[in-house]
Amino acid sequence: MSDPRIAGASVTKFGKHPERTGRDLFAEAGLEALSQAGIDPEDAEALYYGNFMGELAEHQGHQGPLMAEAIGLDVPATRVEAACASAGTAVREAVKTIRNGEAEVVVVGGAERMTNIGTAAATDALAIAADDLYEVRAGMTFPGAYALMARSYFDQYGGSHEDLAHIAVKNHEHALVNEHAQIQQEITVEDALEAPTIATPLGLYDSCPITDGAAAAVLTTEAYAEEHDLDAPVAITGTGQGGDNLALQDRPHLAQTPAADKAAEEAYDDAGVGPDDVDFAEVHDCFTIAEVFAIESLGFYERGEGIAAARDGETTRDGDRPINLSGGLKAKGHPVGATGVAQLATVAWLLDGSHPRADAVPDSTVGVAHNAGGTVASTTVHVMEVQE
Repeated sequence: MSDPRIAGASVTKFGKHPERTGRDLFAEAGLEALSQAGIDPEDAEALYYGNFMGELAEHQGHQGPLMAEAIGLDVPATRVEAACASAGTAVREAVKTIRNGEAEVVVVGGAERMTNIGTAAATDALAIAADDLYEVRAGMTFPGAYALMARSYFDQYGGSHEDLAHIAVKNHEHALVNEHAQIQQEITVEDALEAPTIATPLGLYDSCPITDGAAAAVLTTEAYAEEHDLDAPVAITGTGQGGDNLALQDRPHLAQTPAADKAAEEAYDDAGVGPDDVDFAEVHDCFTIAEVFAIESLGFYERGEGIAAARDGETTRDGDRPINLSGGLKAKGHPVGATGVAQLATVAWLLDGSHPRADAVPDSTVGVAHNAGGTVASTTVHVMEVQE
C-alpha cells in the first residue's frame, strides 16, 4: 500500500470574485497544480471534486465532469458533498483510490462561488447543511448554532468572549503574509470585543467571511513520483472520517465534537502517530469557538483547556504548536467546497518550507488538516509527513 505523495498544489486568491464562475476558479487552481507537479494531464486517472452549494449559487449541478473538462482531463470525475467538509472528504476518497491500486495519479480539488448571490442568500444556502425540518425552519443559522455551542462550552468548562478574541487576533496576524488570504488585516483584542454582535457571544471577528475560491492538488503513488523524478517529499500517511447526529438537539452534548474525535483517532492510527508527534495543524475555524473544539478533538488539549491556548500564546506562530498559520478560515477565507484541499496545500507547503510562515515551524515533519461540515456532523482529518 502506497501513501499518496503530494506532487503539486495550488490555491486561488480567496475573496470576492463575483465576475468569475466556479469553473473558471477551479481551472486556475487545477491547471496550476498540474503545472507545479510537472505531470501530463493524460496521466491523471481520476478527479475528486468538492462542492457544496453549486446548485444554489450557480444553478449548476453535475460538476464533476464539468471541472474535469475545465482542466483538460478525460477521466472519471466525482463530485463530493459533505457540507463544509466536502473537499476533505474528496481528499479521503483520492487517498483510498491510490492506496487500493486503482490509480497512480489522482487530481483532488474543490471550489465554491458564494459572493455573487449576496450575504442573505449565501446565509440561507449555507443553512441547508443543518436539519431543515427541525433547525432551519425554526430560524437556525450557523452563527446561531455555533453561538449555542460556545455558550454550552462556557457553561460546562468556563471561558469568555475575550478568550475567543485572542483566536481571532492570532489568525488575522498569521494571514498577513498569506497572498491567498481574503483578509489581510491586523486586529486587536479590543477590536474583536467591540465589533458588532452576530449571535451572542460571537461577534463579527469571530466569524469567517463569505468567500469565492478554489484549490487543487495532484496526488501520486510513491513509485510514480520516483519513476518520474518528481519533487514530492510530503505524503498523506493518515486519513480519518467521523460523523455525528446532524441536528444539535439530537446530540447529548453541545460542547464537544465526537465526529472530529473519531476522525482524529482513525487518522492517527492509520499514520502510526499520536497528537504529541504533530508539529502544527490547520483546523476548521469557521467560528473562533470551532478552533477550540478542533484542538481538543485532535488531542492537543484536554476538554476545557483549549479555550486558553491562543490567549496563552501556545497556538501562535511563536507557540509550541502553531494552529492555522495560513490565517485559518477566519482570515484566509472559506470557499466551502475548496477549504479542505486548501488546508492540505497549506500543510504540504509548511512541511516542504515553501509557505511564507514556514519559518514558524522549521524542521517540522508532521502536520495535520482538520476539515468539518455543518456543526461538525461530518469531519475528516489527514496526517501529512515529510518522507526521507
